[in-house]
Amino acid sequence: MTPEQFDGREPRLLIEEYFAGNTRAWGIFVDRFGNLRRDFVVDIEGTWDGEQLTLVEDFVYSDGETEQRIWTITKLDEHRYEGTAADVIGEAEGVSYGNALNWRYTLALKVGESTWNVNFDDWMFLQPDDVLFNRARVSKFGLDIGEVTIFFQKMPTQNASESEAHSVAAE
Repeated sequence: MTPEQFDGREPRLLIEEYFAGNTRAWGIFVDRFGNLRRDFVVDIEGTWDGEQLTLVEDFVYSDGETEQRIWTITKLDEHRYEGTAADVIGEAEGVSYGNALNWRYTLALKVGESTWNVNFDDWMFLQPDDVLFNRARVSKFGLDIGEVTIFFQKMPTQNASESEAHSVAAE
């Protein structure tokens, strides 16, 4: 599968538009044997300054563990992105056409007391109603170790007057 295969598909995915504001996601990690290993919720706050997209991702895992990842993503041209985060080795590379984005990177993943450098091959697909589906194959030394599945949903934003109205109504 290549990103170019999705050229012209709608709705068009522009991550700088989709992730601006607040987004919530629900995800699972399934190991290569089909066993559910982790599930999580992540709240994402995104800001786009016209050149860079900053994503602050706050994860809460079902076992109570929390984690934060902050992405800085630069749009290189109409179809290409690159990004960095503290636990990403080097730079992530993304290619987007139509409703799809393929995002590839190496992540320093904590596994027990050690850290593994694992490769992510992420595929994101924008669906109607602002639902974004993400499937990522995770591998080490070319061998699949599992798959992450995530569903993203845009969260409603309150403007200042709505927020003030709620505050007054509460008093």
